[in-house]
Amino acid sequence: MLRQSIYSRLAGYEDTNDADRLSVDPAMRQVVGGRAKERTAASTSLMGRFETEILTQSKNLELLTNLPGVWVDRVHQRKPLNQIILDMDSSVSPTYGNQEGSAYNGYFECTCYHPLFCFNQYGDMERALLRNGNVHSADDWQSVLEPIIERYRGYNILRFFRGDAAFADPKVYPYLEDEDYFYAIRLIGNAILHDKIEHLMARPVGRPPKQPIVLYESFQYQAASWDKSRRVVAKIEWHAGELFPRVGFIVTNLRWKSSNVVKFYNKRGTAEQWIKEGKYALNWTRLSCHDFTDNQVRLQLFALAYNLGNFLRRLALPKTVKDWSLRTLKEKLIKIGAKVVKHSRYVIFQMAEVAVPKALFCEILYRIRQLTSMAIPAGAG
Repeated sequence: MLRQSIYSRLAGYEDTNDADRLSVDPAMRQVVGGRAKERTAASTSLMGRFETEILTQSKNLELLTNLPGVWVDRVHQRKPLNQIILDMDSSVSPTYGNQEGSAYNGYFECTCYHPLFCFNQYGDMERALLRNGNVHSADDWQSVLEPIIERYRGYNILRFFRGDAAFADPKVYPYLEDEDYFYAIRLIGNAILHDKIEHLMARPVGRPPKQPIVLYESFQYQAASWDKSRRVVAKIEWHAGELFPRVGFIVTNLRWKSSNVVKFYNKRGTAEQWIKEGKYALNWTRLSCHDFTDNQVRLQLFALAYNLGNFLRRLALPKTVKDWSLRTLKEKLIKIGAKVVKHSRYVIFQMAEVAVPKALFCEILYRIRQLTSMAIPAGAG
């Protein structure tokens, strides 16, 4: 039933309401396996009880929350790492009616949940947590970040963390430093920080060029709540037609050139793109249960479905289609029609080549078989 919950969401069926129709679907029955091959997969009522009564039990929910990280570790065992980059960001899941934990969020200007996500540089979701709608963006970051960092302690690799200004928390910096992580976290500007770059705030003389004039400054800074001074990188951009410059600050323990630190931080935006893919391809904002714990389970199932699709994209797709979005992958490889021919010992799925040519489909299957046959290195992780 766990397979059915995950695969149905990856195929775009985000509600258990679709389970009755999927229970007789030949492809879903093959995916679920076991008795479902000869009979039917789980019905709507059975799937509903499974997700709201079985998976919501505290021990099962803990295992389910850890499962995305377990899957990511299995991938790392087959494709060894030389570094890990963690991107943490929050998002919004609109709510309707009197759902438990729902609250108005002033930033998003709606009644919602406020989930927290952490991705690695490959787009794999390391961990997710559903939270009440009115909490701060970095609220309970320890519950998400600490289990991830614990998993990577056994890896002999470089470690990095990126976060927006919500994670500019005086407790975050020493924690990452103690765990040997390099970090780049955005800082909200204040009078002291702006005083440090006052000599760069004079408007350049002459006609402004078409391209922005970009200046960098690096200096030591210690806020009142910090235990020590840390490096801050400032970026000042002068754009044609704008009276004032665009200014940003990043606190970091990296020793790179200031421009490289900013370039590294800016790649954090890919995490926002992965969140958008989860929203639009899988509709993981569909958290429609009344009980908060039920919706926590639903979010974890969406996280597993997302990772399954991302693994398929980055590990099995050939270079010619490597840039497929998750939605394209779903519509061309997963949620497609086929003619089913059943024999006594096997089932044949006859698919049209309109979406995916036969040669491309065979290459994808070959890459999947290669992954399953690869030996796991001794002592990986």
